[in-house]
Amino acid sequence: MRVKCLEFDKLQTNPTNPMISENINKTSILIIYTGGTIGMVQRPETGTLAPVKFDQILKEVPELNKFNYNIQTVIFNPALDSSNMNPSLWVKIALTIKKNYNNFDGFVILHGTDTMAYTASALSYMFENLDKPIILTGSQLPIGTIRTDGKENLITSVEIAAAKEAAKSKVPEVCIYFDFKLYRGNRTVKRDSEQFSAFHSVNYPELAVAGVDIRFNSEFIYHTENKGILKVNTRFDDNVVIIKMFPGINEKVFKAILEIPGLKGIVLETFGSGNVPTVQWLTGCIKRAVKKGIVILNITQCEGGRVIMGQYETSLELLNAGVVSGNDMTSEAAITKLMFLLGQGLSNSEIKMYLNKSLRGEISE
Repeated sequence: MRVKCLEFDKLQTNPTNPMISENINKTSILIIYTGGTIGMVQRPETGTLAPVKFDQILKEVPELNKFNYNIQTVIFNPALDSSNMNPSLWVKIALTIKKNYNNFDGFVILHGTDTMAYTASALSYMFENLDKPIILTGSQLPIGTIRTDGKENLITSVEIAAAKEAAKSKVPEVCIYFDFKLYRGNRTVKRDSEQFSAFHSVNYPELAVAGVDIRFNSEFIYHTENKGILKVNTRFDDNVVIIKMFPGINEKVFKAILEIPGLKGIVLETFGSGNVPTVQWLTGCIKRAVKKGIVILNITQCEGGRVIMGQYETSLELLNAGVVSGNDMTSEAAITKLMFLLGQGLSNSEIKMYLNKSLRGEISE
């Protein structure tokens, strides 16, 4: 294996590159380091965590040398705490993969855990006709610490990104790998800030489980319906907001949110199977917002289950007002999908149609 570390803006990959020609028959994996705890060290003067250079991380994982892979890395400079992630950085990640797509068999993105599920969801919508793995991973402890979970997460992510069957990638979709489990990226949420099992997917099974061997659950892995040239859609519209319902929600606050200038979309996190209080001011606000052209998507606050509009009287008014059911989408999948669709120049009716349709396996059929 040959590891080459390059700055983001300096990466040059092409078929005539001597290194690539030398390793033309080897499985090639591109690791994209965006930042996060996996690449952090503790500053003794403050006690806080701050990013380190990625080449120091590679020194911490000599086990990668046992793979007979051609591994290259891209560094985002500066490295980012994932709390600073935003749509422009999703685009940067996507374009990095697009630029190098033909030269690598799989991609591993090292990312902070706090917004990893948002990035995974966004990337899943951005890539059409994806036939290679894009695996996001990170760690709860810095990779230089004795008890770090970062080594296993990185090593197994690389192995999964390289896994093939009949010369085709076993997992040609955007995934999150963490604590011995591989999840569909747009089905995953972060559930714990302290345990190594930081992520879970309640409404969809694991795509793979790593034990003595890596067991792939092939029947649950998404394969694109269209076999064509990779297309990367990079437009997002961030004129959106998430409103979480709670008992005693304030009328003035709710109205003020719906009257934000330029607001185009709302993800409404409702009770149970999609319910809201049956107070007249609330349903009146929602009806006026829909008439103004604001797209409202209804998802449940519950970890599991789905929205079933009209099952109870408390959701029937939303259905009648033109609110769209989010089915069993996660909050992360819902808000990124809404931003993505709003950015595609579609009509409101087209946006509502696609919100009800599974684009990349984010909704149960």
